[in-house]
Amino acid sequence: MTLLSLENLTVRRGLCPVVENVTLTVAEGEFVGLIGPNGAGKTSLMRAALGLLPHEGQSSLAQLSPGLRARAAAFLPQGREIAWPLSVEALVALGRGAHLAAPPDADRQAVDRAIDRMGLQTYRARSATALSGGEQARVLIARALAQDTPLLLADEPVAGLDPEAQLKTMEVFATLAAEGRAVVASIHDLGLAARSCTRLVLMQAGRVVADGAPRAVLSDENLAQVFGVRGFHAETPDGPVFQPMGILR
Repeated sequence: MTLLSLENLTVRRGLCPVVENVTLTVAEGEFVGLIGPNGAGKTSLMRAALGLLPHEGQSSLAQLSPGLRARAAAFLPQGREIAWPLSVEALVALGRGAHLAAPPDADRQAVDRAIDRMGLQTYRARSATALSGGEQARVLIARALAQDTPLLLADEPVAGLDPEAQLKTMEVFATLAAEGRAVVASIHDLGLAARSCTRLVLMQAGRVVADGAPRAVLSDENLAQVFGVRGFHAETPDGPVFQPMGILR
């Protein structure tokens, strides 16, 4: 089942397109890594897909009413500011705002699952504003998970996390996909993307230049053209390994 469909999606800043004629679909079971250099249009693509930016073209999510959209897709933006000294449990529970008619037991179970997935059990009663930046990031991911939607859009969700938290977060997203949901996440760590995602979408200057299996998208040609780097690839018992190795001058 298709959870997101974009057709000729274009976002402009003035006369300049920052996303240009992007057409793609995301189906159940996919963990899609949205990759590309800074300024490639990844954030604008996700925001326009959700109807948060003026755009041309079609987005299946943007066409929904706000209530239906909130039950169809959760969004984790880059910004991680937590303004109020709520407990971790109370902040995660804010993700249930899209399900006002849900019974209390369903809300509690969704919050408990989200807290468990992100390893926050011992933080439940602590003030979210008293946590470290990385811990706050995990709390905000848990809030998005508590929304309990078929699709999660996450903008640089593992930026600033320590290696263990990065791996665990990517495992959570991969598990969601394996359960029949879908995740689209912008990721700058190409090694994590190659290891965890079922599919990569490579953007450059607002356009999709490659879309497919990680090993195919992270080809030597694409790395040189889009990132200006060369990379190292290997297959290991723990999965594929990719590491940028040098700048091409």
